[in-house]
Amino acid sequence: MEPMAVAAVTPAQEAPSAGIGALAERYDPDAIDLPGGEARVRLQIDGDRVWDAVLTRRKLSLQAPRLDTRADATLTADAATWRQIAADVRGGMSAFRRGKLRIRGSLHVGVGFLAATSGATEESRLTFESVRTRRAGRLSILSAGAGKKTVICAHGLGGTKASFLPTVAALAEHYRVVAVDLPGFGESDKPIGAPYNAPYFARSVFELMDALDLDKAHLVGNSMGGRVVIEAGLIDEQRVESLVLLSPALAWLRDRRWAPIVKALRPELGLLQITPRPIVEGIVRRFVGAQGGWADAGIDEFLRAYLNPRGRAAFYAAARSIYLDEPHGQNGFWTRMAELAPRSMFVWGRRDTLVPIAFMKHVEECLPAAKHVELECGHVPQLEAPRETHAAMRKFLG
Repeated sequence: MEPMAVAAVTPAQEAPSAGIGALAERYDPDAIDLPGGEARVRLQIDGDRVWDAVLTRRKLSLQAPRLDTRADATLTADAATWRQIAADVRGGMSAFRRGKLRIRGSLHVGVGFLAATSGATEESRLTFESVRTRRAGRLSILSAGAGKKTVICAHGLGGTKASFLPTVAALAEHYRVVAVDLPGFGESDKPIGAPYNAPYFARSVFELMDALDLDKAHLVGNSMGGRVVIEAGLIDEQRVESLVLLSPALAWLRDRRWAPIVKALRPELGLLQITPRPIVEGIVRRFVGAQGGWADAGIDEFLRAYLNPRGRAAFYAAARSIYLDEPHGQNGFWTRMAELAPRSMFVWGRRDTLVPIAFMKHVEECLPAAKHVELECGHVPQLEAPRETHAAMRKFLG
């Protein structure tokens, strides 16, 4: 038997306040997957004190902050919010969704900490784990819900499973919802030389289903993840209950003048690239535009992967495959798309500049039976318009 989880406070430190001590006492190591077996979470009360929670596979220890040591994640809230989180076992995730609790650094560790200190013990609670597959290696997932049907969510280029946290919360009452870090991203393995294209990712999803003992599942994908689950529906329609495509990446219909150059570039060069964090973060922030909340958290998630040489190579390889996706011909995307059999719903953002809503007319011509939903949002509907997106998903899946 493994020893029970315990919470400890460094003797020289004053007792934690504002509910932080209560979180430590509820620590459940089975709800969190710790990269390397240990993580440091910095807990900050706005304008007040700071504690470091050191998590292992057996216990949580509250310590005086080691400001010379970088925390894996930092959670910040005012004193009243910390007390509410302590009083309500669901309070942590609720405060995060409402913007009362801010998480910087690794969302895998930060949200995993909330899941592990929620006090929930039921099978349907939010948990993080690593799943071993035959060829895709170790895949990191988060999941919640205990419904008879399973929904699997695949993120976009540069994203992670954390981008589907609102979806997991919205659907977990009636479904088991699993969000996965695709190979090369987040906490999943990042094999050197993998193709990181739609067929590779789609087969990784099927390998995840095998590992979870699932014959069929509903598949949801955003951006690159949308292209991935479309490919899954084309490869093996018998294993796909239905498809929900949130601003999916689709093969370009305009002339790709940079294609010869992109073909010549090798993604493996990312292993050697010098990437100073301040410079990369500045570029990404100018591209994203928005600040605060999910925007800051999403940038942190992107940088965590991109600043890792293997993650950077995977990013370049995936971006390359999206750009070079052939639109026409016998094996062209749009030619094959007409054969897509599973029920499908496309959600489009009217303000999406990456996958413009003009693509909808091409999908309508290709798949006359597909359902379409238009929303006032950009490229990530589940984060930018969560209420409307998930209402449409529940209606479609139900």
